[in-house]
Amino acid sequence: MEIPRDFKQEMKERIQYYIYQEHGEEIGELAAENWLHFFAEELAVPFYNQGVADASEMMNQKIMSIEEDLEALKRPIKGKQ
Repeated sequence: MEIPRDFKQEMKERIQYYIYQEHGEEIGELAAENWLHFFAEELAVPFYNQGVADASEMMNQKIMSIEEDLEALKRPIKGKQ
């Protein structure tokens, strides 16, 4: 995954800040980059896949709603019950 330089730098700084706030440890840029690499390689895919599944479920619900709306628009055929 290609991460833009500015975004990557911001994420490394946020990781450094988090580690310091939570554990009282200062980590260098290399350690922060290693953490970022771990998150991107190991954790991003399950979150991405869950996002795709959530979007799919939402789309299915919307399609069902549209189908119900379309069914409600149908008019009865005379002589048929």
